[in-house]
Amino acid sequence: MAGPGVTAAEARERIRRGEHTGPTAGLAPGHAQANLVVLPEEHALDFFRFCIRNPKPCPLLEVTEAGSPVPRTLAPEADLRTDVPKYRVYEVGELVDEPAEIRDYWRGDLVCFLLGCSFTFEAALLAAGLRLAHLDQGRNVPMYVTNRECVPSGPFRGPLVVSMRPYRPEEVPRAVSITARYPMMHGAPVWVGDPEALGIRDLDRPDFGDAISIGEGEIPVFWACGVTPQAAALEAGLPLVITHSPGHMFITDRRDAEYAL
Repeated sequence: MAGPGVTAAEARERIRRGEHTGPTAGLAPGHAQANLVVLPEEHALDFFRFCIRNPKPCPLLEVTEAGSPVPRTLAPEADLRTDVPKYRVYEVGELVDEPAEIRDYWRGDLVCFLLGCSFTFEAALLAAGLRLAHLDQGRNVPMYVTNRECVPSGPFRGPLVVSMRPYRPEEVPRAVSITARYPMMHGAPVWVGDPEALGIRDLDRPDFGDAISIGEGEIPVFWACGVTPQAAALEAGLPLVITHSPGHMFITDRRDAEYAL
């Protein structure tokens, strides 16, 4: 297992060797982590437009050259085919594999998109003394499909997906202020309070992640989530789409502080 004190390069090397196979939360602290979406070049421009048109859930950090698995800006020594602990491979929108590497699926026309991850603003919340209920309860953050539609692009369309973290009302302004400093990592919340306003009927039944207990006096706070572009890519029904498995992110060389306003 890769421990919390390792550097980004060391963490990726251990992942590449199969020594760390679990979620990446807490690995290489201080380094930004990223969501991954891989798809054929013929659809890359439409997906790029989808990200630009929906910047809250799809904050675009880097796009690789077709056929290159190297993110030259975020981690020029990395290999996106091997440096994520677990991937998901979809064919025509159906999950067909969850491999530890994707070299067997790699093609010369594939383009990798790396998008901002909420782990960066979560670290900032913790540093400010704002606890995270899902971490306290040993669970993945709950995520919900909303009734808000993203701006479509070509075959890419679908609803906004949000993640939820509960806070006491007096804590909400600080949570908003802290996360707003990281627009490339989803930024400030998109909604505070009544989940039904987002079309969410039951907080105990998230669409992704795990249900968590909300403490007495706490209210739900919702942030745009990086599952949104993945869901849109799957809804498009492309012959091949590859993503990271939830919680198994790509660890970049960039520091969290570089993305703070």
